[in-house]
Amino acid sequence: MEYENGYQQQQLQQSRYDCLLFDVDDTLYPFSSGLSTECTKNIKEYMVNKLNIEENKVLEMCVQLYKDYGTTMAGLRALGYDFDHDDYHSFVHGRLPYEYLKPDPVLRSLLNSLPIRKVIFSNANEAHVSEVLSRLGLEDCFDDVICFESLNPKTQTTDAPKSDDEPVGSLPTSPIVCKPSENAFQQAFKMANINPHTTLFFDDSIRNIQTAKLTGLGTVLVGSSQRKKGVDYALESIHNIREAVPELWELVNKSNNVQRSRKIAIETPVEA
Repeated sequence: MEYENGYQQQQLQQSRYDCLLFDVDDTLYPFSSGLSTECTKNIKEYMVNKLNIEENKVLEMCVQLYKDYGTTMAGLRALGYDFDHDDYHSFVHGRLPYEYLKPDPVLRSLLNSLPIRKVIFSNANEAHVSEVLSRLGLEDCFDDVICFESLNPKTQTTDAPKSDDEPVGSLPTSPIVCKPSENAFQQAFKMANINPHTTLFFDDSIRNIQTAKLTGLGTVLVGSSQRKKGVDYALESIHNIREAVPELWELVNKSNNVQRSRKIAIETPVEA
């Protein structure tokens, strides 16, 4: 078995990709699960109850901050709102109805059928990522996890950098590092020892995908079958990986066929 796995790895090293990088929310499970909708509700409630933002302004702010910064949380910090990150995550993610997510044996089988390194890259906090993977039955399918705490360790400064040289009209800088910032991708590459030119990235956000493309990553947009600028592959569902990116399995199948042929040759008796 050890020999077979080693042989497959050797074959896959000749492939275009030696690592698969995955977002979590609305990528490993569909938006239709309803979990993201509940998350948005919690974010708006946090803004009203904890940050005293007028309720009639919250929806527009959420949309704009997500558009400008990748997460509402990063946008709020950029605007100068001061709050504890753990408290925010506890309020926003800690109260989610995770029972909406069910085990996904189909995805588990797909992931396990590929002897390629697999890494999680999420803007969410570690507890949320862990809970989602556990609910989906995928907690042992990934080799590494890059999440909020990875990119934003508590030892770093929490103040946004100030600069007198920022162009007039530019957005204030957020102290939070997250996708779609190119800096977030570069940090993830260093932390997980990833070569972007031999890595395929899966995400539901077109902005994240487009930044990923600029860094050299191969890209898969999940949740839509429409190819857009910066998108190499587009999937309606993560379950469509095999059909949309068959090259990931081609060398695996070849190596399996070689192994079967060798096994038959060894087991076939030679009659004198």
